[in-house]
Amino acid sequence: METIEKVSKAEQKVAIESYDALAAVIEQLKSSNPEIEIEETGEKIKIPLKALKFLGQMLKAMSTGKMISLVPVATEVTTQRAAEMLGCSRPHIVKLLEKGDLDFTKVGKHRRIKFEDVVQYKQKMKEEQKKHITDIMSSDEESGLYDS
Repeated sequence: METIEKVSKAEQKVAIESYDALAAVIEQLKSSNPEIEIEETGEKIKIPLKALKFLGQMLKAMSTGKMISLVPVATEVTTQRAAEMLGCSRPHIVKLLEKGDLDFTKVGKHRRIKFEDVVQYKQKMKEEQKKHITDIMSSDEESGLYDS
């Protein structure tokens, strides 16, 4: 089972510095498989440009203190893992599944949810939250409770 650890302040600082340098280098690359060199060992490694760009995204997330988890997109996750991803309880996930808000398959007695479905659901929830906040602020402005 994978573990997700909080990004330390030291890691966050290194990620900030590394991201800026990597982003600048990526802009200059022409090859789809550039060669990078590991300074400590002097070893040179060819790496796909997509992988370098992904590394840049990881560093950017780490630089803001966000936790990172790498999961192949085609994977299915357990209800517990989905709950962790959405920041809610496992029983709440089960309710969402039973209501049909999220698709799932059953493997024996266990429910499995496509990783990408959980990510899409999370994005949908964020969009709805933003809309609700905007609606509340508009309503408060109209009633004079909130000055913009």
